[in-house]
Amino acid sequence: MDNVGGRIRCMSMLCHALTWEVASDACPCFDALLQIVTAKVDLTRDEWKARLTPEQFQVLRDHGTERPHGDQCSTWKGRKTGFARCAGCQLELFDLTKQFDSGTGWPSFTTAVPGRLTEIVDRSMGMSRTEVRCYRCDGHLGHVFDDGPGPNGKRYCINGVALSFAE
Repeated sequence: MDNVGGRIRCMSMLCHALTWEVASDACPCFDALLQIVTAKVDLTRDEWKARLTPEQFQVLRDHGTERPHGDQCSTWKGRKTGFARCAGCQLELFDLTKQFDSGTGWPSFTTAVPGRLTEIVDRSMGMSRTEVRCYRCDGHLGHVFDDGPGPNGKRYCINGVALSFAE
């Protein structure tokens, strides 16, 4: 394996560029790649503050919520290719082909890249809902609801400031 332009490329000649769409048995490098991608990022509050903008820190580390229809929401509208990454650790979380306009004012997706999110029951605000966090850095991203389109019926409602864009 080698790292080319931020992407890890398989050197086994069985595939040219390993993506998560490739089955794990298709490439002998898959297990090593999985360990690299899922290695935990554990920083102190001060290290996170130095890495993130104040808005990102408030959402990702203090479990805040940005206002709907904010500046970050318009960044995602109309993008059809690439990935939404965690703004904290750059782990690819959502394929932009799975994005849809939910009318909520936050970026919404029908599915996440498998194994990239942690779901936690959130009973704050006088209700019960499911919080989603980045698997690698434990950053708060938003919530998942059972009212989405498509076969799985999921709507991942994500704070735009918690995401960065990758082609």
